[in-house]
Formats: sequence, C-alpha cells, structure tokens
Amino acid sequence: MVNFDGRPLFDDVNVKFLPGNCYGLIGANGAGKSTFLKVLAGELEPSAGAIIIPAGLRLAKLEQDQFKYDDFTASDTVIQGHPRLYKVLKARDELYSKADFSEEDGNLAAALESEFADLDGYTLESEVSTLLTGLGVADEHHHTPMAQLEGGIKVRVLLAQAIFGSPDILLLDEPTNHLDVHTVAWLEDYLSRLESLVIVVSHDRHFLNNVCTHIADIDFRKIQIYTGNYDFWVQASALAVEQRRNQSKKSADKIKDLKTFIERFSSNASKAKQATSRKKLLDKLTLEDLPISTRKYPHIAFKTSRRCGKSILRVENLSKSIDGQVIFKNLSFFVQREDRIALVGQDSRAKTTLFQILAGELEPDSGTIEWGPTITAAYYPRENEDYFNGVELNLIDWLRQFSVDLDEEFIRGFLGRMLFSGIETQKRACVLSGGERVRCMLSRMMLVGANMLMLDEPTNHLDLESITALNRGLETFEEGPVMLSSHDRELVSTIANRIFEITAHGMIDCVMGFDDYINNPLIQQERAALYGGSVGLL
Repeated sequence: MVNFDGRPLFDDVNVKFLPGNCYGLIGANGAGKSTFLKVLAGELEPSAGAIIIPAGLRLAKLEQDQFKYDDFTASDTVIQGHPRLYKVLKARDELYSKADFSEEDGNLAAALESEFADLDGYTLESEVSTLLTGLGVADEHHHTPMAQLEGGIKVRVLLAQAIFGSPDILLLDEPTNHLDVHTVAWLEDYLSRLESLVIVVSHDRHFLNNVCTHIADIDFRKIQIYTGNYDFWVQASALAVEQRRNQSKKSADKIKDLKTFIERFSSNASKAKQATSRKKLLDKLTLEDLPISTRKYPHIAFKTSRRCGKSILRVENLSKSIDGQVIFKNLSFFVQREDRIALVGQDSRAKTTLFQILAGELEPDSGTIEWGPTITAAYYPRENEDYFNGVELNLIDWLRQFSVDLDEEFIRGFLGRMLFSGIETQKRACVLSGGERVRCMLSRMMLVGANMLMLDEPTNHLDLESITALNRGLETFEEGPVMLSSHDRELVSTIANRIFEITAHGMIDCVMGFDDYINNPLIQQERAALYGGSVGLL
C-alpha cells in the first residue's frame, strides 16, 4: 500500500515484473506512476508491504534533477550510472597518480584491475561515446561540464547515464522528452535489444507501441498487467470494461426478475414455497458496483458554423527575422480544403512564428497572406500564460468570454465535457494546472465554430487520455483544413497528409504522411543539404 497526502494511491497491490520484458506504466494524471517508480527505486517507502528485488541485481533510474551533476563532465555523469564501476575507476586513477607507488599499492592495483575488467571497464569509453552520440549529444560536448550544457542536452546525458552498463532493472520516467524522432527511434532500437527488465512511463503512444512487451495499468488503486503493447491494451481494457458492464447488467436483470416473481406469488399458496426459495436466492445475490476509474476522457469535437469554400489560404514570399536572426525567408504556399498539414523541423521558433503571423499576432517583415472569404480560423498557441496569469475569473466566466451563447448552463455543459464539473467550474483561471489550461484552451477553440484549425504543440501537459481524445477529435474533423505541430508522433502520423518543413534557408513541402516523409531517402538527402547535415524532426 502507498498513501500520498493521506489518500491511498495503491491498495494491496501484488505484481511481478519479469526480466527481458518492457512494461509501459500507464494511468491517469495523479494515479501514481512516478510515485510507483520512486517506491521501486527505494526513494520512497511503501506504507505497507514490500518491494522484493533479488540480491545482486543493479537498478538504474532516469534522474530528473538536471542540476545534480553540474560539477561533472557529461562523460563522467554517464559513468556514474554504474556506481560500483565509477568507484573502481576513480580509485584506480587515484592510485596510479600517486608519486610513491608501494608494493601494497601494486597489490591493490591488481585487485582493482581485476574488478575493473569484470565490470567491462576497458570498454567504458567506447560505450559512453556510443550512448551519447546515439542520443544526439555532439562529440564536442562529451567532455563538457554539465553546468555548461543546455537543458535539452542535459536530459540526453542523464538518459545515457540510466542505460549505461545495461542495468538489470531500468526505470524510465518520460525518457522521450526533448528527443527528436530519429533519437527516439535509436532509443527504441536500443531498448528492444536490451535483456534487462524495463519499466517506462511515457505519454508517447508511438514509443510505447514500439518498445513495450506488456502494459502495467494503474487504475482502481490496483496495477493490472496486460500482455502486448499500448494499442493492444486499448482494445483489451475496453473489452474488460464491457464484460464487467455486461455481467453487472445480467445480475441486475436477474434481481429484477426475482423481485417480480416474489411480488406476484408470495401470497399464492401454491407458489409460496417457490417464492420463499427465490427470496433466499435474492438475499444471496448482490449487485457489485462497478469500480470507478481514475481514467477520464474529455469530449473533444470541433464543429463548424460555416462550411469553407474553395479559397482557403494563400501565402506569398513571407519573411520574418527576430532580433536580427532570419527565422524564415520567402515562404510561399497555398492550403486546400482537404489538407492536414504538419509543421516539422528542428527550429520550433519557425513553426511558432508562422502560426503567430497567420493568427495575426505578429507582422511579417515582408510578403502577403490572403485568407478565403468563408474562412474562420481557430488558433491554439504554444504558450498560453497570457490567458491565465493574474486572471481571477472562475472557469465559467473565463470561457464565457469566448462564447456567443452566454447562458450559464450552456457553458457548464461545455466545461463538463472537458472534465470540469461541479465545484471545479468555480476554480480561478490563474490557479489551473498545465493540463487544465490546455483543456480550457481547446474549449475556447471549439466554441469558435471555426472551419480551419491551427494547433501549435497542443499535447504538451496532456495525459494519454486527453491526447487520445484530441487525436480522435482531429481525425473526425472533416469540415476544413488542419495545420499543426506536435512532438507526439502518433498524432502527427495519424493526422497529417502534407508536410511543411520550415528553415531559415527555405521550405520543403511534400504531400505525404509523416512516416513516408522520414523514410524517404531522397527527402532526407534534401533535408541534409538544406541544413548542412542531418538534424532532428518534431
């Protein structure tokens, strides 16, 4: 059992994780995924029960504190993922640096060399270099102090630290954060070949599908293991819920039939004995309440108030520089009704800047934008602080600002579909969490009744359930074009049928899905020429 702030997160959980398997740990926000990893790692004590790890097994966990190793180089930070090897390495180096090397030192050195060899110490430099390079850390940063590295690079170093030396048990909490699609693919391949026991928390559905042999679902304060990847769990869990509902309905129907019989024949002498017998059966038959899931799916559906015409959007020779740096230059494109455009590329500023110009929040340096006369565009911005910081309105009044229908019941109903009900609608906008803000911003978009959608990183801060709901909402939106950017590969792969890759040097415009785009060798050659080398996507 584990309690958090007085409420139980897990109750009487008995689960066994086996070596050679990769378990995707999933559950709603607040279900206890990160807490469970901390308990497994020994960072938190369970309120009751025990975590049993066989003696001699090495456990490694992805470090979340980016500043913990600021006094060390990137390479030294990676090696510290294997504490015993790092200790032997430092003792060995310290011993050999002594000016007066004694016979006793020689015996100690021999022992250290033997242990160093047993721990594969002679290949550590090669392994460290391979891991860092594979995770996108440039060679010049391998011996750079961590304090001098930017946050995204630090995360990659810490990930290399966790997987260094192939630990027997590997715990990963959101390992794909800050990784581009090519680096994620490298990590997927690495984990698929690892013989360790891996338990991973991730909101990246594509990643979970590619690496997981099992799903560990946290719900109802229990942990249920499903064989298969995330997509299999979606089907299996839905079937399990349906079976519970059917069983509950059968019990309810049987109770109803027994009560009807008893009421009809309890006063009939010839049927009294049967009625008494069925009453005893009724007393034994109990209707079990279906457990209440912590998993909630918002209802995300974009409805248009006007069908869009043939003329959507035309952009000619659009250029923009910020602080003297060229973000993009001479962009020209047109959008058609059936387009589902994914903006991809290394520079997130280019994507966001284009969105802001199209939304009228920024002026271009040059170029023209021509919207069709029937088009109403709804825009989801990457940053939303200005909509919430310092805003004392409750959620009803906050959302009412963007609605033509000002009726409170209408607003409440809309908030309810987005998982805000009862007292939650009285929350002040300024105190919302990141995920709650995203749901509010999506509500604002839906209220507009737009026939073109523009979304800049809408999955940030969302849980798997909300990401899935958004994915479905965009898949079912057929009334007009969509333009989006996202680090969620599953979302981009299932929505996009056209790719825009925008750089300071030009734009690649391809009418194809994202998976075809990244797997097309001619396009990748064009990208390499455009960037002057291979760079990441998403």
